[in-house]
Amino acid sequence: MLLREHLRLVGLLTPVTLIIGVFFLAPLSIMAVYSLLEPGLYGGVEWSFYPDNFGRVLGWADGTNEDFDPVYLEIILRSFKLAGLTVLATLALCYPAAFWVARQPERMRNFCLFLITLPFFTSLIVRLYAWLLILRPSGFINTTLLALGIHNPVELIYTETAVLIGMTYIFIPFMFMPVYASVEKLDKRLLEASADLGASRWQSFWKVIFPLTLPGIAAGSIIVFIPSLGNFIVPSLLGGARVLMIGSLVEQQFLAARNWPFGAALAMLLMAAVLVCLVLYVLAQGRNSAQEASR
Repeated sequence: MLLREHLRLVGLLTPVTLIIGVFFLAPLSIMAVYSLLEPGLYGGVEWSFYPDNFGRVLGWADGTNEDFDPVYLEIILRSFKLAGLTVLATLALCYPAAFWVARQPERMRNFCLFLITLPFFTSLIVRLYAWLLILRPSGFINTTLLALGIHNPVELIYTETAVLIGMTYIFIPFMFMPVYASVEKLDKRLLEASADLGASRWQSFWKVIFPLTLPGIAAGSIIVFIPSLGNFIVPSLLGGARVLMIGSLVEQQFLAARNWPFGAALAMLLMAAVLVCLVLYVLAQGRNSAQEASR
């Protein structure tokens, strides 16, 4: 009986393990190996150990073959900044919207959820080009400002603001769904009890609502932060050459510069940042679970 259960478990896990191994672990291993190899003169790699790919970013380049350039750290910090601002912007929009949707009748709630997922039926490139038309100097925003008598057009396109707007627009559904799931499960009796005990609305929010919805906020923040950090489509279209993020830099190293080892090193640094975020999230979730169990 035990052997049968063991074989059944192996049979269930084998397909998933193979898929993860072939399509995730194997490419990641290739990238890790390439990141420690010497770049070829005309692209590709030379099979010799070459840690200076990381040194160009982290500061231990030998100064002969590779030089440390702080511009890469600036790009990484800009990527973290824009990813963090995207999380805050989507949360500011989705948190009150989730409460409003949760209070609607069931048919209205389903319709709102359909509207949230509606952008997925349209190509991402098409939606970004729509924002390109809106934000450009002769676009809708500047045309409206000129019609109102403001004769100095606002420079929006190819700025960090444009990139932030584009990423916020794209990742709103990814923040809304986990936040809405946590808001929908709120027990109204807890709010009534806090009001009966004399708590103000502000106290009820911080003592009852916010802690109960914090898992949804944390999950949405992780889901938004990770793809925002490595995004390269939005910066390429709305940021241009002025707003370079680490995802665009990796793309340039692989396709334009043909420096595969350095591109792989940048990708591995990005993966390390993502791994740190996931570990922090898991530790925070474990701490919350332990606190709830102790109560």
